[in-house]
Amino acid sequence: MTETADLKELYRRTVLEHSREPHHFGRLDSADHSATGHNPLCGDKCTVYLQLEDDSIANIAFEGAGCAICMASASIMTDTVHGRRIGEAETAATDVLDAFDRDAGIESLHGDMAALGGVRDFPTRIRCATLPWKTLAAALLRSPETVTTETTS
Repeated sequence: MTETADLKELYRRTVLEHSREPHHFGRLDSADHSATGHNPLCGDKCTVYLQLEDDSIANIAFEGAGCAICMASASIMTDTVHGRRIGEAETAATDVLDAFDRDAGIESLHGDMAALGGVRDFPTRIRCATLPWKTLAAALLRSPETVTTETTS
């Protein structure tokens, strides 16, 4: 297999694994922060729930419905920030959003999120991958507004 074929297989396998059996999926009744996001183009919806203790994410969960890319990204996002300090979670969200915003930024992603870099080949699907991360950022800020992937005029 070529390196490109290996990367595409990793992308496919990672998306399928996380979307079929998402980690931290469900409502978190003990949450003290939450935010909801919507991608009107694809129909993805997700709500991120956080339980903060001291300066860390003690627990995290998400619920929603959407395409495999969105659900996989949300699952990976919860794995990435669970147990981290709030500042680290904010940095992780910024890093992921920046990586998808720049043409060459995907190389900065690590672990399962790096496998989602394959989304870059499908520009309309980038919104699916970034919605959970934008929603996480809003939850950390306790933003009452629904996060959207669409730009406002």
